[in-house]
Amino acid sequence: METRYVDAHCHLQFEQYVQDDVEIIERMREEGIAGVVVGCDLASSEKAVALADTYDHLFASIGLHPNNVADESFDTEAFRALATHKKVVAIGECGLDYFRPNEVNEEVKRQQKEVLQKHVTLAAQADKPLIIHCRPSKGTYDAYHDLIVLLKEAKTEYPKLRGDMHFFVGSVAEAEAFVALDFTLSFTAVITFARDYDEVIRAVPLASILSETDAPYVAPASRRGERNDPLAVKEVVAAIAKIRGEDAETVRQALLENARLVFKLAA
Repeated sequence: METRYVDAHCHLQFEQYVQDDVEIIERMREEGIAGVVVGCDLASSEKAVALADTYDHLFASIGLHPNNVADESFDTEAFRALATHKKVVAIGECGLDYFRPNEVNEEVKRQQKEVLQKHVTLAAQADKPLIIHCRPSKGTYDAYHDLIVLLKEAKTEYPKLRGDMHFFVGSVAEAEAFVALDFTLSFTAVITFARDYDEVIRAVPLASILSETDAPYVAPASRRGERNDPLAVKEVVAAIAKIRGEDAETVRQALLENARLVFKLAA
């Protein structure tokens, strides 16, 4: 298969695809789309690895989502064992979420930061990038600011630490801070119908952008309200090119190369 696109973040192992995952994965192959299947807890991480092990054009990321921290402890040994798998290209999704928990207090934040630190250590030991979920409380960038502090401290201990800011929703200031920390920013099909992200997409270097779908969530404008899938990554790439006012093929090739560099994918 000639890879033309990389969906840097999808959840093909989720129950939404139980009826037609093979069909979608085959269509991805036909259209030259590789995908990073991202785990949110130990069980979905194991499923992501199993899928990646089955298909050449799928890869896996393993981690414990911050919204699952209250219900599941981070099994360091189990995740460390998964991290050695040849198709595991990243650690996460992990991070900070101050938006969705019913109550966000200092203890919730402490727990999330503690588990994120464990992912940071694992990523550094495995020499793999982080995939970070970070969602601030409404009307603020608070979670991003806490994350920037945490990552700056981590970089002093692990200078090679790197990763991707999944579904980035911050401002140009936060974007520039993450780029300076060797993180890329990935955008979903929300950019096909919302203009909130245009300024950031135009402001950051093209080399710091990845395309993703977060499938099954956030279908593009062409399929609004339906289940999403990694095939939509083509529309995400086209939207990034349009927003930046750049040649679509140039942007496609650049985003492909960016993903290869971040996840160390063979050409």
